[in-house]
This record gives sequence, structure tokens and C-alpha cells, in this order.
Amino acid sequence: MANDLLLLQDLSKSFGGLKAVQGVSLAVPEGSLTALIGPNGAGKTTLFALMSGFIRPDTGTVRFAGHDITGQAPHLNARLGMTRTFQIVQPFAAQTVRENIAVGAHLKEPNRRAALALAADVAARVGLASQLDKPAADLTVAGRKRLELARALATQPRLLLLDEVLAGLNPQEIAEMIPVVRGIADGGVTVLMIEHVMQAVMNLAQYVWVLAQGQLIAQGSPAHVTANEQVIEAYLGHGTAARLRAAAHKGVPA
Repeated sequence: MANDLLLLQDLSKSFGGLKAVQGVSLAVPEGSLTALIGPNGAGKTTLFALMSGFIRPDTGTVRFAGHDITGQAPHLNARLGMTRTFQIVQPFAAQTVRENIAVGAHLKEPNRRAALALAADVAARVGLASQLDKPAADLTVAGRKRLELARALATQPRLLLLDEVLAGLNPQEIAEMIPVVRGIADGGVTVLMIEHVMQAVMNLAQYVWVLAQGQLIAQGSPAHVTANEQVIEAYLGHGTAARLRAAAHKGVPA
């Protein structure tokens, strides 16, 4: 479709005998906030790596903003406007929060003073304004997650790929981060997130794709996919859907 910012067509990748991603096709509309979910080992992070150029697919194509970027280097994709975060947050520990965010800003802003000013603006968007001059090493886990988000946001992306930005956070920290992510999307950035925290997926995502064993097994609204029997089986094991149905019928816990 004309308004699809990211388009994957029949994307596959194997590592030896392991088929990590198998024939995945999906389209991310510009201006949307969508999610990719699935059990551990489903291939979600591999799919992100294929989208963003960290891994080259065996087959299939990746199109972003009308350009064929299949296998194109990540820094070139970032210049086009696609930026990703990583599950394992690795800030420049000896630098301040402000300097860390400015690293992202320098992708498109060569002037140091302007990059630092942009860093302050981005910090305010993610709730780090009061910690700009703190060494990154002194941040909490939640603070480091916000810093990873800020550094990506400072590249001024059109599409932001969030890889488990809520992992490792406690319930209160998750509740505080959800409006931050929503605010980024409301500000005009298209967001595609990998997420295990279903509270966040249900609260944020307009559309969800479910990956299991490298293949898409369901897609639709969060309510639709979480009621899908294939999805329940993928997350909770074979026979779970039938047990839940039987329990619901009898009116007892599964």
C-alpha cells in the first residue's frame, strides 16, 4: 500500500540447519504503533536484524520508504530514517547522559552544540531531563532503558524498532514507560516493538504480528491475537487451549 513505510516480502534466514525466519511478509503503515510478539526463540530479534541490515536475508526483500534496502548496512538505513534499540543496553558508561544521547544526534547533526541541544530536547521526551549530567554508569536499569530509547530517538527516525524496551523493568517502571512510548508515536514516529509484556502490547499496539518457530502464525488486533488458539499453544504449550476451553465451560480455573 502507498502508506506502508516498511514492507517485508517472503523474508527467510537460516543458520546452519536452524530456520530462524521462514517466509515472513508484513507491512507497517506509516504513523502506526505496532508490535511483534512470540515466545522465546521465535525469531523476533533475528527478524529485526534482517529489517535493519545487521543480517542479510537468504531470500526475500525489505523495502523502507519506497527504497529496496535488502541487506543494506545499518548506518545507511539509519540515515534513511530506520533506527533500532537493543535488548542488551550498552551505554557509553564514562560519558554523561547528555553525551550519550548526542552520539545518536550526530548521525544527522554534525554541529556539536546543536547535537547537545537536541540531546536535551530528547531527554525531556523520555523523562531524563533531570539526569542529563549524570554519568551513564550511574543510571538504574530503567534509566538505561530510557537512555537507549533516547539515543535512538536522537537520530530523528521515521521508523523506530524497539527490541524489548520494557524487559527487566518492574510493574511501576513499565507503567511509567508506556506513556513515553505512546508519546513518541503521537509525535509522528512510526513504532514497531518486540515485546513480551502483554500489558504494554494491549495498551499500546494498534496491530500485532505473532511469530513462532520463525513463522507468522497470527496477526490482527491485540485482543484478536491473544484469543487465537495457535497463539495460546505457542506461548503456553500443546493442549493449553483445549484445557482453557474446558475450564471455562465448567466454570473452574484451568
